Amino acid sequence: MRVRLPLVLLLVVAVAASVGVWGYDRSRADLIARGVKISGVDVGGLREDRARAKLQRKVLAPLRKPFLVRHGEDRFRLSARQARLGVDVDGSIAAAIAASRTGNPFSRTLREIWGERVEKNVDAKVTYSKRSVSRLVQRVQRRLDRDAVDADVDINAVGVTVRSSQEGRRVRAERLERQVQRRLVAFRAPRVVRAETQPIAPKVTESQLNSRYPAVLVVNRSQFTLTLYKGLRRSKQYRIAVGKVGMETPAGLYSIQNKAVNPDWHVPDSDWAGDLAGKIVKGTDPKNPIKARWMGIYDGAGIHGTDADSSIGTAASHGCIRMRIPEVKELYEQVPVNAPVYIS
Repeated sequence: MRVRLPLVLLLVVAVAASVGVWGYDRSRADLIARGVKISGVDVGGLREDRARAKLQRKVLAPLRKPFLVRHGEDRFRLSARQARLGVDVDGSIAAAIAASRTGNPFSRTLREIWGERVEKNVDAKVTYSKRSVSRLVQRVQRRLDRDAVDADVDINAVGVTVRSSQEGRRVRAERLERQVQRRLVAFRAPRVVRAETQPIAPKVTESQLNSRYPAVLVVNRSQFTLTLYKGLRRSKQYRIAVGKVGMETPAGLYSIQNKAVNPDWHVPDSDWAGDLAGKIVKGTDPKNPIKARWMGIYDGAGIHGTDADSSIGTAASHGCIRMRIPEVKELYEQVPVNAPVYIS
């Protein structure tokens, strides 16, 4: 049987064309198709080695720069090494080449001839240590976090000292950690984030203290003085008498336990009371030494008025604090029950 020459020629041409296409396609096995990007970096038309160099320059180099968290003048640094930051360059290039090799040798060759693009973006795999990010956030917290300070009062022999309240703050830790994680792998973004804080209000402020302490009394036995503080500020000082030797006015921090106008005197069952020991002397009885007003402090001791003005400025009482009658009346109106009394 005879084979026609044109058919043979056609077969030869077809085989030659196939061999040529196959050879051409094989020579471009490591060539990335036009239009292919890796994390937005155009690597189309590049072979593997040039694509690797470009990724190292455009992606890896920016990510190797130190990462900073800022807050005011404070700076917190995280190096790429500390973050264990890495980019799978080879894997990304392999994925880009795989995207370029879709189809068959003929379709790929025709695509090249017609100048068609493969619109594909391959995400570069960036890895980092989440634990390192958490440690960075903890460093920020240790530096920036501070507890609120409540206003407080120190009552002592010197007087009344007010400690001012102070606002605290807390780092928005979860938000900061999310920001760092996102920005750490974003090679086009600035390598810095700002740490945000939220204020922590004190539970007690100076104004609240004023309402808690409408009056404070400070007694100095050696100087025979009683000082009244109103609104935590020194208001007025009075001369007083205190307990004699052996019957001293008790020292320490106390408070006003009770109050009374023209109180009865419950005489202690003691030898010094004589015939009155254990009795109750009415407030209207001239024998009652507790004149006009009474402010009980501790264990039978208190502040009261006296008509023995000559005893003021001396240690003359049986443990109580004596005041002139007009002055004890004035003080009585300004000092509520539970008001602190410091006796030094």
